[in-house]
Amino acid sequence: MVLWCPDWPIAAAEIVDGVPAHTPVAVLYANRVVSCSPAARAQGVARGLRRREAQYRCPELTVLGYDPGRDARAFEPVVAAVAEVAAGVQVLRPGACALAARGPARHCGGEAAAAERIIEQVAAECLVESQVGVADGAFAAGLAARAGQLVPPGGTAAFLAGLDVGALGRPPLVDLLRRLGVRTLGAFAALPAADVLARFGADAAWAHRLAAGRDPRPLAVRQPPPDLAVSASYEDPLDRVDAAAFAARGLAARLHERLAAHGLACTRLGIEAVTATGLALHRTWRHDGLLTAAAIADRVRWQLDGWLTPARGDAARPTSGLVALRLVPDGVVRQAGQQPGLWGEAGEGGARADRALSRVQGLLGFGAVVTAFLGGGRSPDDRPRYVPWGEDRPAGDDAPWPGRLPAPAPAVVPPVPVPAEVRDAAGAPVTVSARLALSAPPALLLLDRRRLGVTGWAGPWPVDERWWTDSPRRQARFQLTLADGRAALAALTGGRWEVRAFYD
Repeated sequence: MVLWCPDWPIAAAEIVDGVPAHTPVAVLYANRVVSCSPAARAQGVARGLRRREAQYRCPELTVLGYDPGRDARAFEPVVAAVAEVAAGVQVLRPGACALAARGPARHCGGEAAAAERIIEQVAAECLVESQVGVADGAFAAGLAARAGQLVPPGGTAAFLAGLDVGALGRPPLVDLLRRLGVRTLGAFAALPAADVLARFGADAAWAHRLAAGRDPRPLAVRQPPPDLAVSASYEDPLDRVDAAAFAARGLAARLHERLAAHGLACTRLGIEAVTATGLALHRTWRHDGLLTAAAIADRVRWQLDGWLTPARGDAARPTSGLVALRLVPDGVVRQAGQQPGLWGEAGEGGARADRALSRVQGLLGFGAVVTAFLGGGRSPDDRPRYVPWGEDRPAGDDAPWPGRLPAPAPAVVPPVPVPAEVRDAAGAPVTVSARLALSAPPALLLLDRRRLGVTGWAGPWPVDERWWTDSPRRQARFQLTLADGRAALAALTGGRWEVRAFYD
């Protein structure tokens, strides 16, 4: 049995951020709409639209960024409400949880009565709309919940057969199957299992079993040895989410290392905490695949955020901080072995670097160690972004960004643009008119008291940004090939030339 909350990111925004109900709202990830409210859908906003198109269709649209921490914090009261009706609730992700249907069905007089009782409980306690689905396996039950169906025993394969292969949630595999003419789960399940494994790999073989209604996780999961759990106690109670999450990340790394030493991987994670007043808290998270160290740390952080800053008022918040934390791998499977390298274990250097950087981060602070990634922007100096070490880096920006420099990207971007001069063959400064006409072709670059000949150039590429602010930026950019074999990215801004980057 799976409980699913439609448009959960929108409901989480209404609970946590206080967005008024019946407001057109859209949640964006990588500049695309991943969820939208009924009011937004009524005005033509749909999943997959880019931000600009969504705002064009609905000018009063409220745009929110995707935040799994916010979603998990708002979902904790929903899980607590389900746990009041049935035991053994497992969180699949923010917005969906699973539980065994046999117990609630016996207590309430049938699966339909149990589903109705759970939906009423969630609506009364949290004012959240939800749907319940029942099928053989969590994957099929999740799809049944989206359709609001109770699949009878033995009918899971027939229920899945007519669904689109996009329900697998694996875009590369789904795209390949569609190009091969396999468009439904039934057609995919009809393929020989051995051929699927040989042609598409282990992950596709896993998806093949799901499409056939044979969820492999209940068969593979077994009770772990008792010595796999890891725990830690704290003299100073952890009452802030950032401090608790930082402490939990080291605990997650210890758990992952202990599982790896036994050749195991975790699929269900139990998170237990004890407050200074003796209150015991427990929650179980379930994952479709194998939980990595980063995935374990994320779920612990989300759960601690839900406990320490719940969304339904201060009454549900623990009255004191956490003094003990314990991670229990409730379900484990055999982890595929990895061939050791000729000069040490594979990934050993990365593990040492992670321990060293985590140590430095513990000494200097959470934001003292950062990693870089490329975000959106038109100029090379606008695109670098930084996140603290250990945090998930956002997905790359795939927006078109009209006016972005053409490939290839520069190799070196100085932190501060270098002042320069660009002159023509007669020694006069090169200027650009309002219609982007050059006064003369560039022939000489004066940079750091050096005179470098210009053997080739391309441009100008104009940029007119932030014209609605008090500090607009208008510039014309050029790529200059120099006589010493290098290439430079030069920009003319306000009548002054600057070198913003260098090419190899």
